[in-house]
Amino acid sequence: MSLIEHAGLSLLHRCDPERAHALSLMALRMGLVPLPGAVTSPRLATTLAGLSLPNPIGLAAGFDKNAVALAPLARAGFGFLEVGAATPRPQPGNPKPRLFRLSEDRAAINRFGFNNDGATEIATRLAERPKGTVIGLNLGANKDSDDRAADFAQVLATCGAHIDFATVNVSSPNTERLRDLQGRDALTALLQGVLETRNALPRAIPIFLKIAPDLDDQGLSEIAEVALTSHIDAVIATNTTLSREGLKSPHAGEKGGLSGAPLFEKSTRTLARLSQLTQGKLPLIGVGGVSTPEQAYAKIRAGASAVQLYTAMVYEGLSLAARLARGLDALLARDGFANVAEAVGSGRQDWL
Repeated sequence: MSLIEHAGLSLLHRCDPERAHALSLMALRMGLVPLPGAVTSPRLATTLAGLSLPNPIGLAAGFDKNAVALAPLARAGFGFLEVGAATPRPQPGNPKPRLFRLSEDRAAINRFGFNNDGATEIATRLAERPKGTVIGLNLGANKDSDDRAADFAQVLATCGAHIDFATVNVSSPNTERLRDLQGRDALTALLQGVLETRNALPRAIPIFLKIAPDLDDQGLSEIAEVALTSHIDAVIATNTTLSREGLKSPHAGEKGGLSGAPLFEKSTRTLARLSQLTQGKLPLIGVGGVSTPEQAYAKIRAGASAVQLYTAMVYEGLSLAARLARGLDALLARDGFANVAEAVGSGRQDWL
């Protein structure tokens, strides 16, 4: 991290966390953030669900909810971007304050509640997206919807022509009863509707499913079964957790989803178990607590074909993506892997 980036982070940490988030997006749009451009190598270049990535380090959904900073983010060293979540209609989300910085734990708690500008406005921005970057959209449902399953398909129908993949997000803890859609029957029906909508798009795109880290083994087994039988293209493991185990911050008691460093082990164990259950038949994306090249590598060796990050940038800055990619390249070389795919799942047993 450069001195300029360190100073910028120090200033942002003096602000309310949600205000700091908005300022970071503004700085990106204004060109105030140094950007490394594409980071790739023969070892890092990989394929995820048919998508060609320059490296396997992705931006998780939630940072650019409304797709307002696509052009600068495309130059920030990520191998792929995920924006959103988007809902059919705009909604303000939950009352503020709703984002809390847990500096002592290198973590954050949010209860945003799918605040976003709505699918129509987001689709307009995605239509002007930079070319040559893999960009996906996290699909959500309106809080007051009478048919949440239909909401996911509606967002995809509105935005699908402008994205490279879409993620069905039934794992946010901040929309009441949303996680109930992770049950076998409800999830099967929801995914069927989304896949039918995908098949009607001008260009078929991969459909991903994002799951919670708080599933028990039976719940995770059902997820694996549905994922395989529904023929979706990948699973993202995992979203934020409701657990508060081991936290030190005075904000530990706030309601919402916990992300960041405390989630790393829990999410990686879920990832490894899902890898075991799906027997390598489905690409997995590892999310939760990644802040070092070693942690990105651990997710890959636990079974992930790619990883995503967000909260770690609060503490490490936007340069983190490029640093992770370069560090991962060195680790793959050290252990004799010619590419990312060779390393996927090679250390899964360590997490079971």
